[in-house]
Amino acid sequence: MSEATDLVGVLRAAGETTRLRLLALLADGEQSVKDLTEILGQSQPRVSRHLKLLADAGLVRRNAEGAWAYYGLADDGIGGDLARWLVGRLAEADPERQRDRQRLVSVRAAQQAQAAAYFAKVADSWDLLRSLHVAEEAVEAAILAAVADRSVDTLLDLGTGTGRMLELLAGHYRRGIGVDSSREMIAVARSKLAAAGINHAQVRLGDIADLEPAAGRADLIVIHQVLHYFDDPGRLLIQARQALRPGGEMLIVDFAPHELEFLRIHHAHRRLGLSDPQMAAWARAAGLRVSAASSFPPSDAAEGLTVCVWQLTDDPGDHH
Repeated sequence: MSEATDLVGVLRAAGETTRLRLLALLADGEQSVKDLTEILGQSQPRVSRHLKLLADAGLVRRNAEGAWAYYGLADDGIGGDLARWLVGRLAEADPERQRDRQRLVSVRAAQQAQAAAYFAKVADSWDLLRSLHVAEEAVEAAILAAVADRSVDTLLDLGTGTGRMLELLAGHYRRGIGVDSSREMIAVARSKLAAAGINHAQVRLGDIADLEPAAGRADLIVIHQVLHYFDDPGRLLIQARQALRPGGEMLIVDFAPHELEFLRIHHAHRRLGLSDPQMAAWARAAGLRVSAASSFPPSDAAEGLTVCVWQLTDDPGDHH
């Protein structure tokens, strides 16, 4: 097939109103079919059909996770380039575009409210819940090994929860800041840090997807068991990257891909684990690279979850 024929196919796929609306929404981050259906007010089969045409033409990429599928703009190629070019020429003031964006904001707010309600319910028992089916001791040993004998000026723990990472790494930073959007989690974290006598760390209520500049820039950013609560982990990494000093590092801890759908239904998970290729692509988009990765399988392979630890290094050629 000639390049001209390929290009005509891509143009045909993009040249339809609903599909243009989908491209515009996906330019704002990865979305699930469920959320796109709600935003557009169209049936799931219809939205899925449009997405399939866009994916077949190379304009978007699809990532299946259990019963759900997530879509985002293609990372590269003719399709990805054309998708971004088209979205860049859509009028921001277009009423339909504004309505879609408002609905996207509403959908994300509803997701955050659902997660906040869950975290408020489990705050007191969070550490116990998190340790279920996970080789927590081995994971924490790997986190300490990743930091080794270094001591950094500022450590930023995003989605700090009960402050466990601030506690574990207390000997490796001069100033620690934990940020979390759950008041209940923050209360537990403050209590635990005070009880442990850790007075060089503080926790703040805040949105880790929209960090306040007052938090400053960190030498080391830790994101521990957080990314699977977000529809678009890559978008969060790009936001976090802005809080990283040149030459800084990120330490990401999360689950490997799995099929435990109940975690999405009952425990507010949005993504069923993260793969090495996904992490590499998200890191690259944020101007970072994966410098090391390790995984820790559960003691019970039938029920448990594999935990991964990724070290992301600042790419000196791409400072933001």
